[in-house]
Amino acid sequence: MQSTLHEIIRTQQEQLHSQWMTELTASLRGDTRVSKTELVQQTGEFLRVLAHATDDGSWDVESPKLLPLRKFLEDFSRTRAIQGFSAEQTATFVFSLKKPLFTHLHKRLEQAPGALAEEVWKTTELIDSLGIQTFSNYQRAREEVINRQREEILELSTPVVKLWEGILALPVIGTVDSARAQTVMESLLQRIVETGSPIAIIDITGVPTVDTQVAQHLLKTIAAIRLMGADCIVSGIRPQIAQTIVHLGINLEGVTTRATLADALALALRRTGLTITSARG
Repeated sequence: MQSTLHEIIRTQQEQLHSQWMTELTASLRGDTRVSKTELVQQTGEFLRVLAHATDDGSWDVESPKLLPLRKFLEDFSRTRAIQGFSAEQTATFVFSLKKPLFTHLHKRLEQAPGALAEEVWKTTELIDSLGIQTFSNYQRAREEVINRQREEILELSTPVVKLWEGILALPVIGTVDSARAQTVMESLLQRIVETGSPIAIIDITGVPTVDTQVAQHLLKTIAAIRLMGADCIVSGIRPQIAQTIVHLGINLEGVTTRATLADALALALRRTGLTITSARG
């Protein structure tokens, strides 16, 4: 059976829409990340989908009948997460519909307290369920955004630079964990394949500390580079890092190291048969 709620949404949609927009505009407090036109479209679409979803008295959010409504909230939550809204602001989109709905229910059923209480309870359950689902959708969307940003930052923080013909350099800055070490290895190996460079320089001047884990990641990367038929030079071995490596007993035997990137580049040039001469000379 069609409920009073569905009848209100269907017959009073224009007035309900206007009242809901008033509530939402007040809650946004002049936030310009979403335009009024966009907000009008979103609220209008939500009311349309809600009216269709409840035309047979369905209240179960998980029912197939409410699938379009769930899909709308999923897309809406993802959009708000990308726009930078908080979870509370996103869920308020749904919760702010309560007041206009309750106002219309009270007008329609004020002479029937029992029916009013029943409709208010069902409406509360429905809106709360939709609000919670919006919150959950937002959390998932926000995690996706954060993970994507983390991947982009990793890619930006591991640039492979072509210093000279046949010579690549990878300056590593900041802490090196397993995920970043994997990105470093993949980026460098891919560039070796693309350019056919026989020498790769890994500069760790910007790495604050070198512990056993960082050294292991470094050794694995060097081994992978050698398997690709290229040679590797590690630069940026400062006195403090050298002492730490010795103290930890890390074996870098067979690994070519230099104190600075300039020294590593000079060595790489000599290995490729090139020399640096002064223009003045």
